[in-house]
This record gives sequence, structure tokens and C-alpha cells, in this order.
Amino acid sequence: MWLKHSRLLSVLTLLSFVAAPCLAADGTGGAKADGGSETITADIVIAGAGLSGLAAGLTGVENGAKVVIFEKLPGIGGAGNYPEGSFGINSRLQKQSGDPRYNKSPEEAFAAGVEFHHWRLNSALLSTLIRNSGDTMDWLQDEGIKFKGIKTMFPPEKSLGVWHIYEGHGARVVQTMYRKFASLGGQLYLETPVKSLLTGKDGRVIGIVAEDAHGKKYNVYAKGVILATGGFASNQAMLQKYVTDINAKGMLAGVRYRGPLIDGRTGDGINMAMGQGAAVQSMNVLAGNAPYLDTKEPPIYQFNGPDSLKQMRTALSQPFLWVNQHGDRFYNESLGSAFVDVYNAITANGGVMYSVFDENMKNRLVNEGPYTPFNAIVVVGQKMTALDEGLKKGLEGGYAFKADTIPELAKMIHVDPAALEATMSKINAYAEAGKDPDFGRKPEHLFKFNPTGPYYALKGIRAFFLTCGGVKVNASMQAVNDRDEPIPGLYVTGQDMGGLSDTSYDLLLEGEASGFALTSGRLAARNIVTTELAK
Repeated sequence: MWLKHSRLLSVLTLLSFVAAPCLAADGTGGAKADGGSETITADIVIAGAGLSGLAAGLTGVENGAKVVIFEKLPGIGGAGNYPEGSFGINSRLQKQSGDPRYNKSPEEAFAAGVEFHHWRLNSALLSTLIRNSGDTMDWLQDEGIKFKGIKTMFPPEKSLGVWHIYEGHGARVVQTMYRKFASLGGQLYLETPVKSLLTGKDGRVIGIVAEDAHGKKYNVYAKGVILATGGFASNQAMLQKYVTDINAKGMLAGVRYRGPLIDGRTGDGINMAMGQGAAVQSMNVLAGNAPYLDTKEPPIYQFNGPDSLKQMRTALSQPFLWVNQHGDRFYNESLGSAFVDVYNAITANGGVMYSVFDENMKNRLVNEGPYTPFNAIVVVGQKMTALDEGLKKGLEGGYAFKADTIPELAKMIHVDPAALEATMSKINAYAEAGKDPDFGRKPEHLFKFNPTGPYYALKGIRAFFLTCGGVKVNASMQAVNDRDEPIPGLYVTGQDMGGLSDTSYDLLLEGEASGFALTSGRLAARNIVTTELAK
């Protein structure tokens, strides 16, 4: 039953308060009938009603603009319903906390970002988004969003203290922004994807053409067009064309998509912008996420499914013994929460890993909770009382293994028994010495295995939750061509933007995808209001 509920969650929770289309007071939607189509005039038209599109729409109407949003799905928010929190720095929440861990400056965050990417990114764009991110968090708070606080997956010496955790996750943000947008006269059309852009004789983008499920077309003319369609995570052809990891040879398992089951992120905005001569950047980069259990169900269920599955995913990333296909260690298991780093390490080791532990280690998780958190989903100290149930299902599903001896367990996971025994002997010696000279696992995470079973292994694979590549933009969120010349009238935000990643998603800027989506949407709308509408 939970499978069916989870499958519909992203739509049903939102359809309860979204009506489409939202009409103007005269009942016409501000539109002029023209046979089988309608012509609408607006100040700003937006493709996509996710975090970025809604932030842009709300900012526009709050500044007196007439805004119309077109969304291809039957509900709003898309993947924006799922984030636990968003990036922000120098926010009111950070200042009021009084916690010295959260007093980093925008300059420090920017320095960390460009160092991570070795300056091979759009540094002006990154700086702009970081400097405006705290104001975005304050804006959300002023709109009525409540935060649980600031959290981090990193130790104090490494964390920037930027992850603002929402009450109600991203879904609450989506609901709040939409309600305010509608109350101020904003118009939203559901199940009406934008099909193409309208251009003037001078090459300026002057509007869009959208079409609903019944074939009715909407020709919308506006002073500013914002593309906020969320990237191309669900476009298999684009993934195959652009993303290196999708086509990598020698992998024992592919990269699975950990995203909404109902997903409209098929590259619409990027392709429309490219059709107008826009350049693209970072198209080869995914936001990798690992490890995930090799279940038959979609990986998103490990994120929002039953406790037994969430806790199994948590057990997979605990600082026990991680081995690759050869039975060798390959990673510092203390860093299991750094899901992008784990993704990269598994990619370098054939695409598969196994986490091995014994009965005592399992019982510690059940009775006292995990050593390291699974995001903000299962946290340190949270007793994993559903783990035994999860193990039972995992044994039945073929992604968990149990044996009385290490050689037997090795055969189950197709690893050389002698190699696995040698690796375990080595980690036992490190546990006795209190030091891991190979990969630096923390002393408090060095555990000696029981000499007798049972022993367990969980199979882990890679997943990704969004694409990082997209349209090249300037610091005003304007799409630009290969010569960095702005394409007049065209703005691009959220995951439709490129240029913010070199080879990996930067997890140290925790919550950057959703945070930058919100901030870029606000900045795009603000720039249209102050430039295009002021003419």
C-alpha cells in the first residue's frame, strides 16, 4: 500500500489546492479568444512551476508584474517537493542562532566553491547566487516558511553551516509560494507544457507557445521569458548524449535515477534555449548520490518510503567494512554521508560496493542508532528499530546477504573469499591499533569483527538526483551565446542553468541545488522588473 501512496505523493498533495487554469477576475484569464488558441499578454511568462519558477513568479507579482506560469505536469513543484533544506549564507536564521558554526561569510563559501571546482566554472554566477542566498532564506521566512534550523553532514572543521532545513520539506515551500502567487493575481496553467519560443524580427525572445492536453494553444507575449524546466534528468536520449557516467564501460551496474516517479524534467528549457543560439555548460555532470540499495523498486522509495527501507539505506552507508568487486577496501567509510564522494568512489570501482558487518554491529544500530546520518532522514541517535524487518525484505529481494562464515558470505556476493578474509583481518588489526593507515577511517569507527557469525552484506549501487548541465547564463540570469552575448528577453534559472559544476556536484555547499534554484528565480524576475519593465 505504501508503494501506491508514495507514487502519487508528489501530485496528490498538491492537487488539493491547485486549480488550473487560474483565471483573471473577468473569467477570461486576460486572454483573447482566437479560434483554437488564445493570445495572452503578460510582463513575465515562465516555463515550469518548480522551486525556481514559483520563486520567479512570486517575486514578479510582488513587484507589480503580470506573471503567467505554464507547467507540463498535473501538479506543481516537481522535484522541488523533496528537498529537506536549501543553501543560504548570512541569513537571519544563522545570525539569530548565535552558533559560531554558522557565522561563515559569503566570501568563505565562494572560496570553498571555486576551490572545489578548481575555478573551472562560471565564477561570476556562483558569486551572485551565494551573495543573494541569505536574502532568499529571509524572504522565505517572511513569506511564512518555518525552519527546523541549520544542519550539516560535515564535521565542524569542514562544514560551512549553510543547510537551512524546512518544516514540511520542499513541499511546504512549494505550497506557500503558490498560494501567495495566486493571491496576488498570478496565473498558472497545469498540464500545459511550453512547446517553443516566440521571437521578434531582431532576434529578441518575445514570448512562448504552450499547448494543453486537449491541443489548445496559448500564444503568450511577454517582456521577459524565464525557462525553469528543471534540467534533463528524465531524458534518456540527452543523458546518453551528454553524460559520461551513463556510457562508462566496465561498470557492473548502471546509474539509477533517484527522482520523482512523475517527472517532467526532460530538457525542454535547455533545448528551446539552444534553438535560439544559447551556449551550454557542464552538460556531462550529474549530481551523483550513493550508496543506494540495489532494490527492484525505484531508489526514491529509500528516501521517502517505509522506515524499514530508509533504515536499510542508512545501514548501507555506516562506517563498517566497504569492499569492491575484488574484496578490497576503496574508501574512507567514516565519510559515508558525503554521498557525492561515495558516488565518485563507487564509479572508480566498477559501479558496485558491499557493506559488510556482523551481528553486534547490526544490534548497535537497532538499539542506539547510526554512527553517521542518512541526510536528515535517519539521524545519529535515532534507534533503527525497523532494521530487522528491512534485512528480512533485503534477503528476500537479493540485495542483502547473510552467512555464518566469511567464505560463505564472499561466495554470495561473488567476491574472492581469500581476499575478503584478508581485508577483514587487516581492518581487525587497524581496530586493535586504533588507526587506519590506508584510508583514515576515524578511530571511533574502527570496529573489530566477531570471530563467529552471522555476518551480513548489503549491496550498494550509484544513483543521481539531478543534472548539473544547462544553458550558459550571465550574472543577471540572461541566456548567452558562445560569444557571451545575451539573448534579449530570455532568462534561464534553476537546473536549466549550466556552469556551476566542473565534474561533480559540490556537496559542501549543502542544499545548493534547491537554494540556487530559488535564488536564481528571484534574481531573474527582479532583473526583468528593473530592466525590461522599466523601459
